[in-house]
Amino acid sequence: MTNLTAPHFTDEEKAREHLEALRWPDGPFCPHCGSVNAKRLPAQRGRPTMAHPEGAIRNGVVQCNDCRKQYSVTVGTVFESSKIPLHKWLLANHLLCASKKGMSAHQLHRMLGITYKSAWFMFHRIREAMRTNDPTPMGGNGTMVEADETYIGRRKGEPVRKGGGHKMKVLALVDRETGKVRSFTDPKLTVKQIHPIMMANIAKEARLMTDEARLYWNIGKDFSEHNRGLHAGFEYVRKGDATIHTNTVEGYFSIFKRGMRGVYQHCGEQHLHRYLAEFDFRYTNRSANGIEDDQRADRALKGIAGRRVTYRRIDGLHA
Repeated sequence: MTNLTAPHFTDEEKAREHLEALRWPDGPFCPHCGSVNAKRLPAQRGRPTMAHPEGAIRNGVVQCNDCRKQYSVTVGTVFESSKIPLHKWLLANHLLCASKKGMSAHQLHRMLGITYKSAWFMFHRIREAMRTNDPTPMGGNGTMVEADETYIGRRKGEPVRKGGGHKMKVLALVDRETGKVRSFTDPKLTVKQIHPIMMANIAKEARLMTDEARLYWNIGKDFSEHNRGLHAGFEYVRKGDATIHTNTVEGYFSIFKRGMRGVYQHCGEQHLHRYLAEFDFRYTNRSANGIEDDQRADRALKGIAGRRVTYRRIDGLHA
């Protein structure tokens, strides 16, 4: 059970110590040159500002003995240069990781006592940290990988028309054995766009499971096996073979759509990939896979390095 009054959620120094233990288990390493030859400096006084005319006290400063540059645990991460206290960052990260269907930026700004603009930007930085860079193909042991597509929202400037052409399109792949999910978005989910995605993310020895959509007919020939559930004939689990279904990936879409419609309500197409990264991360690292809230939050913190996200004003997005 998570204690939201834990020291690293309420005290900036404890938050820094917690983050250092995650990022630097063997001691500090320089984000500029990669050296581990460093020394900790005493508390440093920063430049004078309107809020701190005498300069704020900076703890946790480390100096590299090779390149001679100074750094802290947040340098080179999504937290770098933020004026928001580090313990609030860690609390925001935990809240987003622990909320199954997400948390709105309006809710965060009320809970942390920060502006909505800051809360919105914080969540987008955390979503960037959640994005996976794992290149390992799914289904490498000949396991079943489910693939399906869904449609959500409305693309900017697109008139409403039959067939869902005006909606944003999402392709999701779920490995049944590991419980991992990877989602992708593209303005046109045609065979031309789907084929390279599936070839790059699914091992050839995998058993592919889809519905009867023609998108997958030729693609399925590239894998060891391709089974299709006949949804048009109201077949959702095949009699005699309970493995023939796409209920796993549809269950993921159910969580994703409940979050997007009930919590976020509207998402600009330019940000959809980050929302998908958020839902992918929580689903892959869920309790059913033996990962609880604290562990999930720490895994997200391990992904903060090398992912600076600068703010830019986007009209039409309400998170």
